[in-house]
Amino acid sequence: MGLHFYNPLTPFFKGEIARLQKKITKETVLEDLNQLMIIRKEKLDKIRQMGFNPYPHEFNQTHQSTEIKNNFDQLEEKVVSSAGRMMSVRLMGKAAFCHIQDQQGRIQIYLRKDQIGEDVFQLFKILDIGDYIGITGQVFKTKTGEISIYAKEFQLLSKSLKPLPIVKEKEEDDGAKVVFDQFADKEMRYRQRYVDLVVSPEVKDVFIKRSKIITAIREFLNKNDFLEVETPILQPIYGGAAARPFVTHHNTLDIDLYLRIANELYLKRLIVGGLDRVYEFAKDFRNEGMDRFHNPEFTQVELYAAYKDYRWMMDFVEQIVNHIAQSVLGGAKILFNEHEIDLSPPWRRLTMFDAIKEFSGVDISEMDESALKNTAKKLNIEITPEMGVGKIIDEIFGELVEPNLIQPTFIMDYPIEMSPLAKKHRDNPRLVERFEPIIGGKEVGNAFSELNDPIDQRERFMEQVKLKDRGDLEAQALDEDFLRALEIGMPPTAGLGIGIDRLVMLLTNQPSIRDVIFFPQMRPESK
Repeated sequence: MGLHFYNPLTPFFKGEIARLQKKITKETVLEDLNQLMIIRKEKLDKIRQMGFNPYPHEFNQTHQSTEIKNNFDQLEEKVVSSAGRMMSVRLMGKAAFCHIQDQQGRIQIYLRKDQIGEDVFQLFKILDIGDYIGITGQVFKTKTGEISIYAKEFQLLSKSLKPLPIVKEKEEDDGAKVVFDQFADKEMRYRQRYVDLVVSPEVKDVFIKRSKIITAIREFLNKNDFLEVETPILQPIYGGAAARPFVTHHNTLDIDLYLRIANELYLKRLIVGGLDRVYEFAKDFRNEGMDRFHNPEFTQVELYAAYKDYRWMMDFVEQIVNHIAQSVLGGAKILFNEHEIDLSPPWRRLTMFDAIKEFSGVDISEMDESALKNTAKKLNIEITPEMGVGKIIDEIFGELVEPNLIQPTFIMDYPIEMSPLAKKHRDNPRLVERFEPIIGGKEVGNAFSELNDPIDQRERFMEQVKLKDRGDLEAQALDEDFLRALEIGMPPTAGLGIGIDRLVMLLTNQPSIRDVIFFPQMRPESK
């Protein structure tokens, strides 16, 4: 019998041309999807009637696809068991080829009716793209040179009731390939990440790299004598950053609690307690706007080293980022937004005031709040009445400077008003010893020589209280227990927070934070 491609929909959609000619609307798409699901449910009933269990409890998988391909010389003609989601089918009378996809990739399966039996082969013929199957058979290479498995045993592992949006490609006249399907909708991809991962291998690769990045950070910190710890997510007083919190209520204690906006103040309590180097990978939550750089739930790693300052931490950041790039990507040069970026140390170091002067032409280092507001207006920077000195400077910097810093740069020595938890600069008490590493036009971290003077810290907190009274909803709260910890005594300490999501965006060249978070926050689906 001649070779032909099997389309599972053919028996059910003989009027395909007529269907395509009618106006395609959301309603018609849903109607077709419902019809396909009805058909698949009918197949599910038939499978049960044939005496097969469409949802067995287990399968003994011995090898995955890439493992088989990479070790073909050792596995040729050996029996293996593999499993995965069926992604293509090709029937040839009494034989068939299909490809299954597992976590590592895809591998071809060859089936013959006389080998697996009449009943099992009939079962295979009514299966659909997206069904999970398991096979046991010999590893071999086809005449075309494709490493495959010749199935001796075959088993259905899970019947898929909803069709996958299989990616299609067409080639334009200029040779360019264009991907087109109903799953190109970004919002749908974020909502249905489980489908996105199936049909888009490059998406899976991003998240595999994310895992490796976190592993590389953990290995580097452990090697440098840091201790991984855990601190509360539910906090009676939120602190450690300038952000609005999420509020919840504890019924037994009858008190409001806050999802943490940062874990800084708890980690510094541990420094007070004598743990000289600590770190934590933290899920933090900020009740703020959502855009391509912000998700209300995000991940960061914070670390603190006793007896060090922000200059030591700059060197450490260069080392850790270079280590990640070498470990995960194999080199220090990356591509981000069409820019080639070299992460190799040393990085440029520039004070905040010098950076603003370089990119705006204005020296704001001696300006008071009134002068800063006038300058912001002249520079077409939008500000609001409740903004104090720190917020205005931050807005000017964010608009005029940050997007221009493509190569790795440390912006350092911030105005004291911007950093209530950082130590005063040893050479200029109007500044603090703080830096942010900025790469690809966006900050990926924040670091201080930590403030350990309890009297100075109390005064800074009181300034934050005044800002809150003026309407600044992101001003920090007064934390008496943290002040008590500082009164017990904290050694000189350097602290750092690195945004994992933004770092992954950078190292995988992704345009949005939603592309590096498995399940980003979305508006509720409309019915």
